[in-house]
Amino acid sequence: MHFLDSSPTKHRPAGSCLALQLLALALALVLLGGCRASGPSTPARTVAAFFAKYRDRSGFRTTEWSADLLQRMALVRVGKLLGGNDLTNAITGIRTARVMSFLPTSGGAQDLVREGLNSEVSGLLQAERYTPLAINAAGAAPYQYVVKANGDQVSELVATGTMPDALGSFVLVQVQGNFTRAQAEALSKALPEVVQQTTGR
Repeated sequence: MHFLDSSPTKHRPAGSCLALQLLALALALVLLGGCRASGPSTPARTVAAFFAKYRDRSGFRTTEWSADLLQRMALVRVGKLLGGNDLTNAITGIRTARVMSFLPTSGGAQDLVREGLNSEVSGLLQAERYTPLAINAAGAAPYQYVVKANGDQVSELVATGTMPDALGSFVLVQVQGNFTRAQAEALSKALPEVVQQTTGR
């Protein structure tokens, strides 16, 4: 006489094993995609995307500039710069302004530098339709400036550079609004001072 074995089976059905394997594979692909999306291996293609990607990451600091702050800084600069009216008018035309600074002070931040973070910053400016903004400045300019412009009308000014005495650092500034080229040039001369005041470097 044979009795049915009521003990748990020792082997899962083949269909169940296959389903578990497919589930594990899908989970691995999702995790891998998340890792790739978080680092320089999937570079940001716009300045706005770069700000969104790194806003809360280690080593980064983002500051939104208010119109009041920029106006106070302008009052200091107007007395020092020829063409002070251009600077004042540029500030009046600003719609949004922000700066992102980066210092590789943690292990994770240093990893980003090794993975090509600085190249990502340079590459995103080439991915959009920016043109260089030439400025007349004594000595070496602390930042490189590019603009989005239609003729003499400028809608966006972007500056990139490094922080003093900080290896692997960078600064990214984005100013959007309505300016003439002369106003954008006047604004670019004031940006290093504003960055220094707001980042402490």
